[in-house]
Amino acid sequence: MPIPFLLGAVAVVAGAAGIGAGAYGAKKMYDANETMNLAKSKYDRAKDRVESENRSTIELMDKVGAYELEIINSFGEFSSIFEKIHNRPTFAEIEFEGLEVAPFTPDELKQASVGAATLLGGLGGAGLGAAAGFAASGATTAAVMAVGAASTGTAISSLSGVAATNAVLAFLGGGSLAAGGGGMALGSTLLGASTLGVGLLIGGAVFAFSGSKLSDKADEAYSQACRVEDAANEIAGRLGDIRRVAGDFYNAIDGLNNFYKKYLDQLRQIVEINGRTNYLDFTEDEKQITNITVNLVGLLFNACKTKLTRNSEEDPEVKLANSDEVYEEIGRTDSFLARLPKAS
Repeated sequence: MPIPFLLGAVAVVAGAAGIGAGAYGAKKMYDANETMNLAKSKYDRAKDRVESENRSTIELMDKVGAYELEIINSFGEFSSIFEKIHNRPTFAEIEFEGLEVAPFTPDELKQASVGAATLLGGLGGAGLGAAAGFAASGATTAAVMAVGAASTGTAISSLSGVAATNAVLAFLGGGSLAAGGGGMALGSTLLGASTLGVGLLIGGAVFAFSGSKLSDKADEAYSQACRVEDAANEIAGRLGDIRRVAGDFYNAIDGLNNFYKKYLDQLRQIVEINGRTNYLDFTEDEKQITNITVNLVGLLFNACKTKLTRNSEEDPEVKLANSDEVYEEIGRTDSFLARLPKAS
């Protein structure tokens, strides 16, 4: 065969091989691109789900925390009415239907009321998650602490707005950074919410999602996206548990608070409208109204100490629903309400 024809034949064979290799390479590129698109879609859905679940949970926890502070703040009105009653029994002496309420004092009520007013004032300038932290760690505890001294020596209760909230967070963190304490950052962590920002109800998991990047290798990216999806499902489950517990707790204290407001109005009628201020002259019905009101205050005061979240035993940075304690408290309130006079 002449050399030109031979070279031409070789070229045809080589060209065919090149086309085949090119087609194979193009398919691999197409498959890799498809895998990357699937990985990115799976990854983005997982991130969006976690961030959406986190936001929904924090919004509900904010609602619970703010409501708890409003309830605690109202104790100042109760204290003012109760102190006008002469020869009144102590809180410890008042009992209704054998109910055992954890002991509390008039001073504790006043302190908590003032502290709650301070924190409520600070929430106006706070962002998502500020009130959620109080619910997560016990609103009564935060309110009582709010009457302490800020790092400047100024009474926190004399501050207002964001300054008050920041002072409380710094106080809970062991004092300002300048004074050797943990400052607002540590206080925020203890509360379970970041200062004036997004709540850290589940530790750093949400932020790990937001800050992570997908691998640029298709197979590795898809495997990573699958792991992220599994983690997202786990986190979403934990957040769902927290929302369920927070919702049930809110309904319980709301029902209790509604009865409390009714009985407080009746006590106000007795003392401030009718002018009856000597407990010894109270009728049996008036004494019962007084006793029930005191017990409702005690139940609410202690219910608002309940932490809605707890640290995981496996990982202290992970927050879980504090189901056992919350439902124990709900059971206590339900039991008391079941014993109230039906006409009330």
